[in-house]
Amino acid sequence: MQTTLKTIVRFDGTGLHTGRPAKLVLRPAPANTGIVFRRVDLAGVDNRLQATWDHVVLSPLNTRLTNAAGVMVSTIEHLMAALAGTGVHNALIDIDGPEVPIMDGSAAAFVRGIVEGGLMRHAAPLRAIEILRDVSVVDGLARAALSPATSLQIAFDIEFTDAAIGQQAKTLNMANGAFVRELCDSRTFCRSADVDMMRANGLALGGTLENAVVVDGDQVLSPGGLRHADEAVRHKMLDALGDLYTAGAPILGRYTGTRAGHAMTNRLLQALFADPAAWRYVQCDAKVAARLPGVGVSKADLFAVA
Repeated sequence: MQTTLKTIVRFDGTGLHTGRPAKLVLRPAPANTGIVFRRVDLAGVDNRLQATWDHVVLSPLNTRLTNAAGVMVSTIEHLMAALAGTGVHNALIDIDGPEVPIMDGSAAAFVRGIVEGGLMRHAAPLRAIEILRDVSVVDGLARAALSPATSLQIAFDIEFTDAAIGQQAKTLNMANGAFVRELCDSRTFCRSADVDMMRANGLALGGTLENAVVVDGDQVLSPGGLRHADEAVRHKMLDALGDLYTAGAPILGRYTGTRAGHAMTNRLLQALFADPAAWRYVQCDAKVAARLPGVGVSKADLFAVA
């Protein structure tokens, strides 16, 4: 069955790229609503944005939604990952600015708020997207692919010249609350050399050492160091889960990312839905539902979250 939030959950923070303060309110929603953002700071214009792949504007640094009226909301990926990873299928998200707050650079605050607030079930059946055959996109050394599997699995590998990151690889089956325990507290990261360049281009204006892991060679500049030795690849997996949730339903398949990012994952979804033979909707009975991200998550899982 589909789920939604049991209660209203509120967050305050600052946008990573805009540097603007933002208030975010997650609200329960009826069955078959999906995930919908509303720009409550705008009047006299269509302020609703469906969080689906066909409303995404390609961007290398974040995931950005737009609608026909030109209204935008950016950096949705950490919140989308939290919703996917806690099993929220329907939600109305009110936001009073153009960017979702970055919080501590991870999805942990969103997960904690959702889990502590609790979920409720709708009577409506839930459907998932089953991957039937391999689909992939390639850009130089970067690649993203979806292949058949009985649950959502994410495999990712990255390689950076900075020794603090280096080469990392990780694979997880996302069932049974794995996202909450293994990934949700992993923070966004960047190289110190890139910070000035981004700010010169009007980006990362709200970035600090408190809401991103900043590395310089073999040094981690953020206070307290890393939460996980492989925090960087875990965060890339977090991003992938959030971006995949713009498919509009949970995915039953294996995602493989090599040096992939937000734009490539969206291109992968475009390729998937352009090929009707590569996927189908399946109704989730109890056996299928048990393999979805978020099923079985409880407050006890929060003890593992930073």
